[in-house]
Amino acid sequence: MNEVADHKLVRNSTVGADLTEEKAKALAEKMGVRHFRDGEFLVKEGENDHTLFVLVSGRIAVSSQDIQGVNQMVYTMKEGECAGTRAFIEKTPRKATLRAVGVATVYTLTPEDFESLLDTYPRVAFRVMRALFRVTHANLSRMNQESKQLANYINKSQGRY
Repeated sequence: MNEVADHKLVRNSTVGADLTEEKAKALAEKMGVRHFRDGEFLVKEGENDHTLFVLVSGRIAVSSQDIQGVNQMVYTMKEGECAGTRAFIEKTPRKATLRAVGVATVYTLTPEDFESLLDTYPRVAFRVMRALFRVTHANLSRMNQESKQLANYINKSQGRY
């Protein structure tokens, strides 16, 4: 028996924040449920897995290889956040490794399952894409802010050092 994603948790995520209960149920029906043990990999950098991951319990470590090929921690996901937007939308190889920190549960969505919503629930697809744009924009804004702070630190400007 396959486990079913809880539409209430979908609505509480960054992906489902704009969805009504009915639309969240339609999206949840397309999602898979996966459980991970501490240290278990969801996906590794460079893999061609295009699944979108929505963290519903636990934490996920996001890491990426530096220029020496060493995995460096980039971020720790919190419940409700999603990962894999680029691979999901562009169907490109993974740019980061995702690993469970403790026990974690994620909802998964493949591009094919998502696209199957277009005919029956086009507004769900639109709202999810809008949410993914917001996630991507927030990540870019955070990275720009961190880059600016690093530049200020290196140049010893606009702050106390």
